[in-house]
Amino acid sequence: MFNRRRTTQTSSLEERLAQEAVRLRKMAQGTPYGVERERIIRKARQAETASHISEWLRSPGLKPPS
Repeated sequence: MFNRRRTTQTSSLEERLAQEAVRLRKMAQGTPYGVERERIIRKARQAETASHISEWLRSPGLKPPS
């Protein structure tokens, strides 16, 4: 059997996604215009969107369907 490595996250998912988006945007600034730059910017937007969706899902105002 394999043992899984378990790690405790020190920051929330939203924080990690936001940091990744910032890192990707900085990387895109140094990349020449083209397909690769657009791919990096798309990944940054996806990380920002995922962060916002996760925040929304965790918000106390969200109620389950009845």
